[in-house]
Amino acid sequence: MKTTKRLWRKCLMILGTTGLLIAAANSETSVTQAQASSAQGAFAMSYLYFGNSSSYTSQVDKSGQTLDEVSPSYFHIKADGSLLIDDSFQASFVTDMHQRGKKVVPFLSNDFDQALGEKAIDNRENLANQIVQAIQTNQLDGINLDIENVGADFRDKYTDFVKLLRDKLPSTKEVSVAVAANPTGATTSWIALYDYKALAAVSDYLMVMAYDESFPGDPTPGPVASLPFVEKSIQYAIKQAPANKIVLGLPFYGRYWNQDPAADGAGLSAQTITKLVNAYQGTVRYDTASQSPVATFSIGPTDPAYSINGKNLDIGDYTVWFENEQSLKAKLKLVSKYKLKGTGSWSLNQETSDTWDYYSLWADGFYFTDMQKHWAQADVLAAANRGWMLGTAADRFAPDAALTRAEAATIIVRVLGLTGEAPSGSASFRDVPATHWAWQSIQLAKQNGLIQGISDDRFAPDQIMTREQMSVLLSRALHLTSQSGGATAKVFSDVPAGSWSAEAIAAMSSYGLVDGYASGTFRPSASLTRAEMAALLSRAQPLLTK
Repeated sequence: MKTTKRLWRKCLMILGTTGLLIAAANSETSVTQAQASSAQGAFAMSYLYFGNSSSYTSQVDKSGQTLDEVSPSYFHIKADGSLLIDDSFQASFVTDMHQRGKKVVPFLSNDFDQALGEKAIDNRENLANQIVQAIQTNQLDGINLDIENVGADFRDKYTDFVKLLRDKLPSTKEVSVAVAANPTGATTSWIALYDYKALAAVSDYLMVMAYDESFPGDPTPGPVASLPFVEKSIQYAIKQAPANKIVLGLPFYGRYWNQDPAADGAGLSAQTITKLVNAYQGTVRYDTASQSPVATFSIGPTDPAYSINGKNLDIGDYTVWFENEQSLKAKLKLVSKYKLKGTGSWSLNQETSDTWDYYSLWADGFYFTDMQKHWAQADVLAAANRGWMLGTAADRFAPDAALTRAEAATIIVRVLGLTGEAPSGSASFRDVPATHWAWQSIQLAKQNGLIQGISDDRFAPDQIMTREQMSVLLSRALHLTSQSGGATAKVFSDVPAGSWSAEAIAAMSSYGLVDGYASGTFRPSASLTRAEMAALLSRAQPLLTK
């Protein structure tokens, strides 16, 4: 819970047993959705605060490939405004993350202590030097500043603090700033500490803390981050700073209310809320106005006790506002809607395990429900973000459907960036009229010598693409030969040396792009699935973008 921090210290086998994938089967209408410059998709970071620091690596690993960066609670402020490095710091964690290709950018917190925050800002020259030294000494990747509850009269000084850090650190090191959500454009109170425009100019991004709409001590039960609150916070942010420097902060926690005013708005992790609802046979409804779930449950005198942070919950009725898959998906959609840099979250290890099944898909703007938990999700996202492959519908990718020849032609044309229009009088196949959705791509592929018909006048657009046909198509597109590969091509018992696809399969094998089965066969006539095609493209990508 964000405000808890304020209250106390914070095989893949390509063309093997799996296979391949392609663009939308017969849908060219969603091409514009998938136009992105790289396969990385939206940026994703998360704060690390709860749990034992020795378990941080396992916490991150639960998120799979989703996170680009983690921000552990390593940096705090001493009473004199100097840097305190938390004893939770572990050099081995930094090494673990770097081995996984993830950045480690610790956050500097004043733990919501106004006096500490003011002292840090006034001591900014010395503090900046200490932070720079700590980053360099410990092979960290930058600094995330999270100074909160400091009045607006420190606004310019705080911006200067951030500028000092940016000037002192090399450009390869990140300087980012957590800023309070400001949906109403407030110019007073600590929310106005953050000069969005000026801060964005001297930092890599602003992490907008679009949560704590309800807060500890709030007597009225309500959402942690209603969709209107979040969207208004984004709209304010992008008026002040470039959208590609805005990271949307999402909550992995909720808040509860019962008959004890002292507990009003106390925080609970999403994991704990799920356990409480199940343990006490609670109910959950979805509030459509706020796009937030609300749980209610009761603890009776004979019910087993439930302890939170060492204290048993009181007997009585509970109302809990929190986040679930439906509410988080609604917020994640805002990333692509407003073309934001990406997302941040408070905080890792509070989310339910299924969060990562959909997180990247929705953040990247691809709402494929059939890709949740699918083995090829990362490959499909990479292909979709590059604009190489699309869905068969807004909410479906059909990963296990067989790839067709029309789809194969379309995806290769996209991958190679072939453009132009076939001459209006150019010869076509009688089974691919000019009204066919893939007519243009098929013509371009044929004109560039990439694919031929099954006869002089027939293309068979809906016929499945076989493993050997795709090997031939890609080897032509990449200009591969078995002699130019980096390894000796494998010999497959069912691919005769003189067969029409033997050289292409050998070329693909020598580059490590295709593999066979344990039986020593290649199964050249077997079909490919759309998911398998995406996986093949991921493996071939370094060659495709040379």
